[in-house]
Amino acid sequence: MAAEQDAPTAAVVVDPDGMVSGWSEGGRLLLLGWTAEETVGRPVTDLLVDRPPPGFPEDYGAGPTGFIPLRHRDGSTVDAVVAANPLLGPDGRALGHVVTVQRWASRPVIADRAFEQSPFALGVYDPELRFLWINASSGRVIAHSEEQVLGKKYREVLPEFDRSLFPERDDKPYTDRLSEVARSGKPARLITVFRPLGSNYANAWATSIWPVRDAEGRVRAVANWGFDMSAEYWARQRLLILNKASGGIGRTLDVIGTALELATTPVPGFADLVTVDLFDEVLRGDEPPSVSAFTPGETIVLSRAARHSAKDDTDRAPGPTTPVSHTPGSVAARCMATGRSTVELAAEPGQGGEWAFGPGLAADPAHWPPGNPVIDGAIAADGLTGRITVPLRARGALLGVVAFSRRDRPEAFTADDLILAEELTAKAAVAIDNARRYSRERTTALTLQRSLLPRGLPTQEAVEVASRYLPGGTGAEVGGDWFDVVPLSGARVALVVGDVVGHGLHASASMGRLRTAVRTLADIDLPPDELLTHLDDLVLHLSSDLQPAGHFEPTGEFGATCLYAVYDPVSRRFTLASAGHPLPLVISPDGTTTPVAAQPGPPLGIGGLPFESTELELPEGSLLALYTDGLVQSRERDADQGVAELQRVLDRSAASLEALCDTVMGAMLPERRTDDAALLLARTHALDPHHVADWDVEPDPAQVPRARKFAVDQVEAWGLEEASFVTELVVSELVTNAIRYGEPPIRLRLIRDASLICEVSDASNTAPHLRRARDFDEGGRGLLLVAQLTQGWGTRHTTNGKTIWCAQALS
Repeated sequence: MAAEQDAPTAAVVVDPDGMVSGWSEGGRLLLLGWTAEETVGRPVTDLLVDRPPPGFPEDYGAGPTGFIPLRHRDGSTVDAVVAANPLLGPDGRALGHVVTVQRWASRPVIADRAFEQSPFALGVYDPELRFLWINASSGRVIAHSEEQVLGKKYREVLPEFDRSLFPERDDKPYTDRLSEVARSGKPARLITVFRPLGSNYANAWATSIWPVRDAEGRVRAVANWGFDMSAEYWARQRLLILNKASGGIGRTLDVIGTALELATTPVPGFADLVTVDLFDEVLRGDEPPSVSAFTPGETIVLSRAARHSAKDDTDRAPGPTTPVSHTPGSVAARCMATGRSTVELAAEPGQGGEWAFGPGLAADPAHWPPGNPVIDGAIAADGLTGRITVPLRARGALLGVVAFSRRDRPEAFTADDLILAEELTAKAAVAIDNARRYSRERTTALTLQRSLLPRGLPTQEAVEVASRYLPGGTGAEVGGDWFDVVPLSGARVALVVGDVVGHGLHASASMGRLRTAVRTLADIDLPPDELLTHLDDLVLHLSSDLQPAGHFEPTGEFGATCLYAVYDPVSRRFTLASAGHPLPLVISPDGTTTPVAAQPGPPLGIGGLPFESTELELPEGSLLALYTDGLVQSRERDADQGVAELQRVLDRSAASLEALCDTVMGAMLPERRTDDAALLLARTHALDPHHVADWDVEPDPAQVPRARKFAVDQVEAWGLEEASFVTELVVSELVTNAIRYGEPPIRLRLIRDASLICEVSDASNTAPHLRRARDFDEGGRGLLLVAQLTQGWGTRHTTNGKTIWCAQALS
């Protein structure tokens, strides 16, 4: 057995006449058992079991090329592989052949055949990357036979492997990897993506490269092997695109933004150009039209919501959308009508009538859904090699249509690509429909909120005001921020700002309730602390009304903050109370900040806790800034930092409060805000002391004529003679009622402001009320007369009693 291993090959010399002229010892030990004495001089054909094959031995000179059964000395048959090489003399004349014989079952032969017939591509190269050997599979991959490449350098045969298919990834060319292994002696494993010669598809190969060493450990060659893993590779690439879509589509509740995310996600890994066309109703947040609403032959007009191309790297969004018409019979119109996708190819990608499908599950046309693909050479005029058109549907509604196009690559779309396009579209359709529904709710909430907020601030002389309200960004729902300016009696004015907990329609509706309640309570001239107490009771009642009647009815959280302040231009007194709301900033005319030493009370809806009023005396021209927390608080800064920034931005010397509002909103609000923000600026005015006159009235009916004369003289001194008659009647009635039904001290005050105001105060808490007098009643007509002759009248309670007032319009 040892002898057999030492003599793996037998050598036989055959002369030109076919006679054996030489016989090696291996012939006896390894193969046939014949000795040299028994074989030399005999025809070589005596060693064959059958008649010699054609051309034997002349045509067997290309290595181990033939399987031939030989006759053993004991009569048995030996399977062998035979190779013949010519034997030449000094003069070049043929002296015969040297025939080498190996057992078919020997390790060299088996190994040789195994490597040659391996389905994997195998190759061996010297350290300079010259081809030493390749198997048949490798030859098919590189489209060269072994004879064509032996001795040539790798870069000469395969120049395309000398550059990276994906230079944007900084991948090393495959040739450099081979050289690196030859130089370092360290094996390498990698995935190589390349496009074989004559193929329209890039293939992915799992490749191993290792050094081949001699007995001394020196690198004498480099070997590699690889197998085609395109199906697995491209399936993974499709999963990566879907994974990218999961995190990249639907990040915002914006229809245009979501359409752009759909257009950009598959470029350039899957398509070169993506367009998204939507119905105008979808862009507005309305319900999309029904497919049945379109008559046959009608052109469908959509809006190009997004377009992204790898060629010019442009995004068509979120600017004005462009109308796009899809004529009857067009692919897009047909897809929308039938609800089925269509794949168009510029030409059959195969040769000789055979389909050249890309790697993946779609190995043959049977994997295509019915009607696909459509061969349409017309798309080539647009520079396209293929296009997939998918209707954009969600929850049974048609939203539009999406087109995925290829134009910069030869690969045609496959059935697997159609599945991917439909998956991307389905994912985006749900996100677009969610954005549409959110847009509709947000528009409704904004409309409701803006209808409840004051469209214009009322005319009054106490303060100059300007305001701004901005809802949260498109990714946030509308909140419940609000503000108001309420004229009060005595030339005073109330400034209100508040914030309702939560977002959406619920918050907007709750804000409207609170604003209406504040105006109602302000009309009865409640002081700030009492007004917030009543408002707190209202919120408690509203919260109980919102409790669900059943187990499955959702309930909304209802709470709010509110700041209510009253400014009196006569006394320059500023009185305020807060229910959990940020205190206002007060900046004096000299630029110093006046501290507001007030303690905010609890937010509305807590109940059982008191509210406290704080009073300040302000210099004329003071700047007041009332705001909600959305203006000063964000993810980037806390409330204290925001208030400090607001104080820095406020410019007391600004000529226009409107311009100052714009400056503040631009400086304070981030581009991507998540909460509503409201700002109310007011610059205080002081009433000229000469426009206020008051007189103490003794509780004696005889003082009524004196009071009338005092009022008439003052009105005429102001140059308001036309108002003297009504003023005389009003003063007479109010002073008479105060003497008859009130308690001393009694005081009469006249104020000339935008209107002529008459006030009579006394220490009684009993408030008069308007009633209808019968024909024979001696009283009850005084207040009716006051109400008919003046612009308005009312009662306000103070800590010392009450004040009855009325106002006359001045022409």
